[in-house]
Amino acid sequence: MSEFFTVVTPPDAWNLLSQHFTPHVRTEQISTMDALDRVLAAPLVSPQDLPEFPRSTVDGYAVNAADTYGASSSLPAFLAVIGEVAMGRMSDLQLGVGEAALVHTGGMVPAGATGVVMVENTQAVDAASIEVLKAVADGENVIQIGEDIRIGDPILAAGHSLRPQDIGGLLALGITRVEVAVPPRVAIISSGDEVVAPDQPVAPGQVRDINSYTLAGLTKRAGGQPILYGIVPDQREALEAAAAKAHSEADIIVLSAGSSVSYRDLSVDVIAGLGAPGVLAHGLSVRPGKPTIVAVADDKPVFGLPGNPVSAMVIFDLVVTPTIRALLGATDRPKQQVQARLARNIASTAGREDYVQVRLEERDGDMWAVPVFGKSNLIYTLVHADGTVKIDLNANGVREGAWVTVFLH
Repeated sequence: MSEFFTVVTPPDAWNLLSQHFTPHVRTEQISTMDALDRVLAAPLVSPQDLPEFPRSTVDGYAVNAADTYGASSSLPAFLAVIGEVAMGRMSDLQLGVGEAALVHTGGMVPAGATGVVMVENTQAVDAASIEVLKAVADGENVIQIGEDIRIGDPILAAGHSLRPQDIGGLLALGITRVEVAVPPRVAIISSGDEVVAPDQPVAPGQVRDINSYTLAGLTKRAGGQPILYGIVPDQREALEAAAAKAHSEADIIVLSAGSSVSYRDLSVDVIAGLGAPGVLAHGLSVRPGKPTIVAVADDKPVFGLPGNPVSAMVIFDLVVTPTIRALLGATDRPKQQVQARLARNIASTAGREDYVQVRLEERDGDMWAVPVFGKSNLIYTLVHADGTVKIDLNANGVREGAWVTVFLH
């Protein structure tokens, strides 16, 4: 095996990947109701005004606002009630001077009305008249035609991930189908003679497969479709066969384990054999996750991740998640983050990015980030953590008490 292990920064690795990989977004039409968290493949514009008629925002009486000017509890305005606007129907009422009509929240405001008096600011005189105890201004308690959105206005841009409120907004406009990006297929291959399936008993020297399922979860969260290829033994022929099958079926290939420089390392050679240009970087200037492989094989990104669970998850978020998002044509979405004070010193080495797991604690009104230290093969380092603190490339550590940004898991 030809070994090389010259580390590059994550941004440099991404630049290398971008030079040899052009993402192509596949699209499909689906029901808007089924489009939660899907990425729009085309921009949307409004096909109509919303609302299409003036609507009341309260229960009360539609009035000509000028008829209420100066009204108070001691000197109310007297108005004649000419009818009630039925919900869900067009009103044929036409208000004249000194007239009012009963309306309900969401109901149509009749012609001639310029405002709505809340019912609690009125007092019935008899069945056909009211006293207005408080004046209203023009447009008060009324949503005008197109006030929410106008016909032809842009709604959402391509690359936007649809949220629950987006679904509601689209359906309010009668947009029942949308064009979205097809989730990229992400092949996940775990290797190791010591790895067994989670539902199997473990013998001395064996461990259950963690990475297949944590990486599958990260794939789904990023918007991809995970394809699990099972556990492959540490045999060249078996790994080559699994990698070749994954390359033919998936858009991204992720190999977990076998990326460290050792006599048991098969990943570099196997990845190099999948297609040109092959391995672009073997080694990232990060901790954990230094022995990472970044490659492109015939325009398909291939990643060799460390077998340690913490390392694998940190590196996945750094390089695989952005690749999935690129294949979705997705705009960057900000990570959830909080500011917290560091509960103890964190040492670091200049020239390397460190990713430290922390849990959050509130003390005396401040949020504190407590490092959860542990070796990168300990999954419960992540289970007990609420987020990650990044130590920049050129930093020499962070002192206790300093404010840091915690990127939430």
